[in-house]
Amino acid sequence: MNYEEYIEKNGSLTYTNVGSSMLPLLREGKDMFIVSKKTNGRCKVGDVVLFRRPSSQCVLHRIVEVRANDYVILGDNCQNKEYGITDKDILGIMTGYIRNGKEHSTSEMGYRLYSFLWMKTAPLRIALKKLKNRQSA
Repeated sequence: MNYEEYIEKNGSLTYTNVGSSMLPLLREGKDMFIVSKKTNGRCKVGDVVLFRRPSSQCVLHRIVEVRANDYVILGDNCQNKEYGITDKDILGIMTGYIRNGKEHSTSEMGYRLYSFLWMKTAPLRIALKKLKNRQSA
């Protein structure tokens, strides 16, 4: 059973992330995320979504821009935005996460504050990462 089928059947999926693209929110091998079935409406800026890339790889990243026909998406620990992600590519929206055995909701004030600050500081963080990478090369 693939992710789409599982979410369709059960309404949500709890899973562990692989990789560092959503640091510091989700730590590989330590934290889990909860994705709920996407409703018929559009997603909004700040939503963390599970989507399928054209390569068939499933990825959990944050929406940074909503456009007329698609979304611009960026991992919290990434430098490069992804363009052209459509509603049909989105499998679900993160509604919670589990850290140190405790479940947290994306509606909690702490998460909402983190999300707001992370989005507002993204341009500065990306510029600093690119500068650091240039200096290392």
